[in-house]
Amino acid sequence: MDQEERDHEEWDHQERDHRQRGHEQRPSAAHFDHCPWLFAAEASEEQRAGQRERQRAIGGDSEVGERCYVAGSAAVFPDRLRLGNDSYIAAHAYVTGELTTGSDCTLNPFTTVRGTVVLGDGVRIGAHTSLLGFNHSMSPDRPVFRQPLTSRGIKVGDDVWIGSHVIVVDGVTIGDHCVIGAGAVVTKDLPAWTVAAGNPARALRDRREGGGGRARRGDEVPSRSTGHGADLPLSRFAHRARAQAAELLARCWDGERYADRPGAAPTVRAHCDAVEIADLLLGRAPEPLTAEEHVGRLGAAQDPVTGLVPELGEGPPTVDDDGFVGEGAALYHVLCVGYALDLLGTSFPHPVCGATDMTAHQLVERLDGLPWRDGAWGAGAWIDSWATAAHWNLRRVGAGGVRPGALEALFGWLLTRADPTTGMWGGTGVLSPETGRLQVVNGYYRLTRGSFAQFGLPVPHPERVVDTVLAHARDTRHFGAGQENACNVLDVAHPLWLCTRQLGTGGGDGYRTAEIRAWAERQLSAVLARWQDGRGFGFGPGGPGPGPEPGLQGTEMWLAIVWYLADLLGRSDELGYRPRGVHRPEPAAGSPLVPVRSPFPG
Repeated sequence: MDQEERDHEEWDHQERDHRQRGHEQRPSAAHFDHCPWLFAAEASEEQRAGQRERQRAIGGDSEVGERCYVAGSAAVFPDRLRLGNDSYIAAHAYVTGELTTGSDCTLNPFTTVRGTVVLGDGVRIGAHTSLLGFNHSMSPDRPVFRQPLTSRGIKVGDDVWIGSHVIVVDGVTIGDHCVIGAGAVVTKDLPAWTVAAGNPARALRDRREGGGGRARRGDEVPSRSTGHGADLPLSRFAHRARAQAAELLARCWDGERYADRPGAAPTVRAHCDAVEIADLLLGRAPEPLTAEEHVGRLGAAQDPVTGLVPELGEGPPTVDDDGFVGEGAALYHVLCVGYALDLLGTSFPHPVCGATDMTAHQLVERLDGLPWRDGAWGAGAWIDSWATAAHWNLRRVGAGGVRPGALEALFGWLLTRADPTTGMWGGTGVLSPETGRLQVVNGYYRLTRGSFAQFGLPVPHPERVVDTVLAHARDTRHFGAGQENACNVLDVAHPLWLCTRQLGTGGGDGYRTAEIRAWAERQLSAVLARWQDGRGFGFGPGGPGPGPEPGLQGTEMWLAIVWYLADLLGRSDELGYRPRGVHRPEPAAGSPLVPVRSPFPG
């Protein structure tokens, strides 16, 4: 604690003593400006009314949470402000640009926050500290005052204490649980748990190690920039995407088949992605094939013995003893081919035998043997595929499409294995040093998409799911500037959408709604800027997945993501489209065994 904060505490104690002895009236507005933590407990009704008026008078695109305080003497002129619950901006602070905070954040007297700045939960910023989320260019061909401004943004994690007279420059990310000593100048990213000080700031130790130990080595946290969400041009984006849909589809047609992008090998998924994009944006089957020709090709791809669809040019998949496969392209083909045929007005010509023949006992054995500890994504993907296969079988032949008790075994196993503290499946592997919560959150999306969401059943522990997913969404290894790929963003957006609809808080105040909306707005602003005319969306940066080159998979996924993000903001109607395939928001209709009336309003 620095001297100025000790002075404030002493002032607070003295004021309380005086009031207890009857020597002092209620604190004045100026006192609350300097000690805003007293306001919630000690302000008069007149002062509370004045504070509400002060918050309403903030300009720009502003939303202030519950039990917040904004000093009358603070210069708060934001383009966009999202002040989380139980947060305050104290006397003579200077705030411009785009500021988003979590809950329990404090900007103490004379703090300066400019440019694009995002704070997590429980961030304490000492007096006279500056967070400068913008910069000037410095080209030698013109004076500095004529240079354009740039902004990479500043990102501060949860439970961070930044002392007095600190400067944090543009592009820096400060990880969770960091402590920054008074007077430091932070020019580089700081990993979680770092205690840092100096000019330039350097890591002194790991906060978890107590005393004077050295900081642990590890990957630096990449910086994160946030978008400009005040006026997201959704209708203009959708109009442009529809106008260019035929062009981007033709770009991926090699004269005989669809490939994800020019130069790539044709695949079954690329064909299905083309069908999904054309249905979403054009309302018809993609040219040059007719709808009947699409149905003929996709239906003929199904192996009549196993009911599975191999990759182009490959033989029928080799199934395990229980009649189903454990990995490979055939798992996802159950989803994408099934839904492409559904969009074309038909279905698989043959049942998927692994879902038809698997007994409840075999299913439980398979579920028990999935790689929950180290591969929760793969475990979730398997359940997504098997449950979807069961759905297609039920659509074809009714209750005889699956063995008696199999679906009950699936949902019973899932309900009894969900962790009530996280809402996830994945056991002790929920937090990995290497990837954080990536496996369990991505696995959660795949698992719930094919089971609870597809069959219209409520998920367990939705509040804890929101907590876990929002914590994951702050991991800059996966959501730092330039790090987002379509899978990772979808696997956050869909669970948040699913849980908020179940909780009945999708369109208004509710459980962590302000944080969910702030995240969705930042992501949506960034996504819309990535569209490439005539080419669509790339999947994401290098690494797992197709990469940054625009293609059918990236375009199909990001179009669905845009819808979910917009719907979290209550604005999906502006798009004029709604996913109907793999990423459909409604439960899939037509299952005679499980009721599919959605429990989610809207």
